[in-house]
Amino acid sequence: MKTVKISLNSIDKVKSFVNDVTKFDSDFDLVSGRYVIDAKSIMGIFSLDLSKPIELNIHGDGNMDEILAILEQYIVE
Repeated sequence: MKTVKISLNSIDKVKSFVNDVTKFDSDFDLVSGRYVIDAKSIMGIFSLDLSKPIELNIHGDGNMDEILAILEQYIVE
């Protein structure tokens, strides 16, 4: 599992993020405080506070470099 911080501060970013993560078979969880949401659920994402960065847990081993390359635009340092 790999954890990165991402920013989804606009509706368009949320829509493109969900489209990007649904391309993979791996599981993705968004963690905000005590809430854990399936990152492939657009309705779940909109239930979170999107004004600050959110932790993304990526569950998968094989294609981690490919996943991170596609999700690079959302990752914040």
